[in-house]
Amino acid sequence: MAEKKFKAGILGLNPKGQALLEAAEQCGHYDVVAVAGLDAETLPQIAQKYQAQSYSDYRQVVAQNELDVLFVAGSMRLCDEHVRAALRKGCDVVRLVPPALDFEQAAELVLTARKEKTRFIVANPRRFAPSFQDMRSYIHEEGADTFHLISAVTNAPQDFGDPRDRWLTDPHLAGGGVLLHECYGLIDQILLSFPLPQQVYSINTNHAPDRQQRLSLTEDTAVVTMRFSDTLLGNLSTSRTFGPWLCRLRVHKDDGYAIVTDDRLTIHDNDGRILQERSYVYDENQLMRELLENVAQHKRHPRKVKLFEESDDDLRTMAVIQAAYVSARTAAAEEPAKILDMARAVPARLWG
Repeated sequence: MAEKKFKAGILGLNPKGQALLEAAEQCGHYDVVAVAGLDAETLPQIAQKYQAQSYSDYRQVVAQNELDVLFVAGSMRLCDEHVRAALRKGCDVVRLVPPALDFEQAAELVLTARKEKTRFIVANPRRFAPSFQDMRSYIHEEGADTFHLISAVTNAPQDFGDPRDRWLTDPHLAGGGVLLHECYGLIDQILLSFPLPQQVYSINTNHAPDRQQRLSLTEDTAVVTMRFSDTLLGNLSTSRTFGPWLCRLRVHKDDGYAIVTDDRLTIHDNDGRILQERSYVYDENQLMRELLENVAQHKRHPRKVKLFEESDDDLRTMAVIQAAYVSARTAAAEEPAKILDMARAVPARLWG
């Protein structure tokens, strides 16, 4: 007997939202019954494709449907109250990265989900990327305490030409900035293998012609330094003015280093000779299908199938990003643990 599909709706039909719907349909566990978007031309086409009810008002998706899962691809500036309403109705939420505009919003959503015994799940497909899984295994086998330097680079070309995206250029509306939120997946990978940084120091800038304009616009380029311990430092460099898209992590220890990207892992000695090399196919659609398969199986068999992530992981990542944005404003090192502590939103085991 075929298993009953989960009733699903979606807020936001941008290209990432459409890709999420395709993955949901292909994995076979979800019946998309409601779609909501702001583009009057795209909305009816997607509704017809999935034989779903269309809505231009996000509120109605939650109010008029008894959903099992709500997919969220739209801006959290517009979706926040509807996500909370869905959680309060007992609906699990699957949100594309980044999960929130800032740490405070993320913590409130996680706490709401815990209170209502639902799930606020961050759809981070890089968790399933074979290259990064192998990198995590390598770090675990070698021992995280044997590494002394982490170097991460992200090129995240972005175009804010669409008038509906102009709010992303305003630091206040965008939760402090935009670019570092695009590094969410890479920062998450770092924190899966290494502890929460003790201190974070960030320098951000943009290409506006004068200082006053630079202060009133979100960043084009950022350099973030992280102190994990007395023997381990990390550095993240990111820009939206360089292309093509790049996500690269490099970790160093006394006798060599390893470099991972979405499609390649290499392990080197200190003279640069390649000791091991592996190539991979990075298929984001396939990774998202695996993620949604895990979510569905966890919903069906919560005691047998472990969800791929813990909400604590997401709060740790958001705390590092928040610390970086605060540091850029204060020109001083910030402590992510204090952000977690001030929110009073996470269990004590995060400090373990």
